[in-house]
Amino acid sequence: MRREPDFLQNLRTEVADGRQWRDRVVVIAFAVLAGLSIVGFTLLADATYGLYKAGREAAWWAPLLWTPAMTALIVWAVRRWAPGIAGSGVPQVLVALAPETPLASRGAYASWRLSMLKIAGVSASLLAGLSVGRQGPSVQIGAGVMLAARRWLSPNSGISARELLVAGGAVGLAAAFNTPLGGIVFAIEELSRKLQERSSGLMLAAIVVGGLVSVSAFGSLSYFGRVKAENLSWWTLLGPALVVSLLAGLLGGLMSRLLLASFTGLPDRFCAYRRKRPVAFAAACGFVVAVIAVVTNGETAGIGHQHTHALLAAGTEGQTPFVFTGLKFVASWISSWAGVPAGMFGPSLSIGAGLGADVAWLFDSPHTAALIALGMCGFLAAVTQTPITAMIIVMEMTDGHSMVLSLITCALLASGISRMISRPLYGTLAELMMRSWREPAPAADGRPN
Repeated sequence: MRREPDFLQNLRTEVADGRQWRDRVVVIAFAVLAGLSIVGFTLLADATYGLYKAGREAAWWAPLLWTPAMTALIVWAVRRWAPGIAGSGVPQVLVALAPETPLASRGAYASWRLSMLKIAGVSASLLAGLSVGRQGPSVQIGAGVMLAARRWLSPNSGISARELLVAGGAVGLAAAFNTPLGGIVFAIEELSRKLQERSSGLMLAAIVVGGLVSVSAFGSLSYFGRVKAENLSWWTLLGPALVVSLLAGLLGGLMSRLLLASFTGLPDRFCAYRRKRPVAFAAACGFVVAVIAVVTNGETAGIGHQHTHALLAAGTEGQTPFVFTGLKFVASWISSWAGVPAGMFGPSLSIGAGLGADVAWLFDSPHTAALIALGMCGFLAAVTQTPITAMIIVMEMTDGHSMVLSLITCALLASGISRMISRPLYGTLAELMMRSWREPAPAADGRPN
């Protein structure tokens, strides 16, 4: 039989082991640093998007020139100096976490340098007026900052690079959404299903501390604001809410499949042109996004949180149903296809909110706020195929604890439908990236995003 723990002896061991406490301090310190990095990233991203908005308001036609030129410049710079920051950032962290990835190659996907360049790249994409998010890139930023803690840890700390990457990625998401619990669930559901028992408590503490840094800076309100969504009964769920779940699964699966098809490089004229002239292709993508932004008076540019706020404040009044949802969908897909640093978490929430409002209008439902919350949850779950993470994030953002059953049902249904349409987005992109160093690259296509 195992002996009962000796409290006094264990306490003396804990206090006497100075190296262990120093390692713990290092991990927590870098978690705080990762959280501060996301806070700075948020402020910079908001400032650069504000500059774009000011330019568009000064001259409505300015995006038609500015967005294509800026998009081409970003893609050129990324391909030349930092190909590891292209795209969302979540696939890069998955590659760095993969056991088969050589230790020497991990720095090409997550590092302190890439984190700083990722902040600059995504901010430039928002300055260009593209439909991109900052939450997915925050995962790569946090992972890179936390990985830098390795050089300060003692050789026998027992804390692996993998654990630092998982904790850093989770800190990034937690700080980006002001949802510490969402970061923990994301770490378990998407990044890693297993942490070493010896340091799992320390890693979870680091995730919470990093998330609380953002909460301390911006308060408890989420980036999209709080939705006072009423509880939905099963009878309500079987009506409009069921339609929201089905449409979110279909559209989210379609988005995932479109992104995978675009980055895989199908034998069509568009992918062929992207392989041959990636910078010119990026300029063409930027022009398409600019036209959409001009048509929608700028509502599809950036993350899309302003339109979500408008929906939550005024409901469907004054809105043209299905127009924003469709155009934001296209703008987000084209922006990512261009090859810039771009996240999908934020745009997915915005598209889902528009979808929920559209269904509320279609059914003349009095539960607009609740359907918006379900749309956000369902579409995010369908695109990322991480239903528990999507549910937790939306629940924390919307103060929707009374909607837990409705949110998880919507997330599971939408994610299940998406899996019948598309392979997992981030996992598949990570496999494509790993193939680039396993096999010689067949063409100058740039790295998959």
